[in-house]
Amino acid sequence: MVIIGVDPGYAIVGIGVVEFIGNKFRMLEYNAITTEAGEKTTDRLKAIYEGMNYFISKYHPDAISIEELFFNSNQKTAIKVAQARGVILLSAVNAEIPVYEYTPLQVKQAVTGYGRADKAQIQTMIKMLLHLDKIPKPDDAADGLALAITHAHSNRVNSIGGQDLSI
Repeated sequence: MVIIGVDPGYAIVGIGVVEFIGNKFRMLEYNAITTEAGEKTTDRLKAIYEGMNYFISKYHPDAISIEELFFNSNQKTAIKVAQARGVILLSAVNAEIPVYEYTPLQVKQAVTGYGRADKAQIQTMIKMLLHLDKIPKPDDAADGLALAITHAHSNRVNSIGGQDLSI
């Protein structure tokens, strides 16, 4: 099974691609889709959409694992991240790839076995699980890998909204 893990963002979208066969992981790629602060919102969203389309067409994943959006105190940032997340979901649905959503607590639990693990603990476990020489950078890409690992460790059969989002 090939899984693309996505840490949604507006400036940086973390991407982690893993293959999970049996109980073994193989890291295929970690990367980020980035947009510039001075660009128009529509151009940034288009770049995120096209970036997702690129990774989907390159890897033909069996699933996309994305972090559930939670709202922080900055509403403007939350809205922009929600818009970015929307184009990421649209890209997946258009490609008929099932999308699975996980909370940060679920990711921490799946990767480290501890729901209150800090970022350094998660990154260390990613490095170990994927047999990497170093911790993936940027942090957003490491988060994408963590989301892919979470899906591989999950027994969930339902995607967002309790239904498969593929057409």
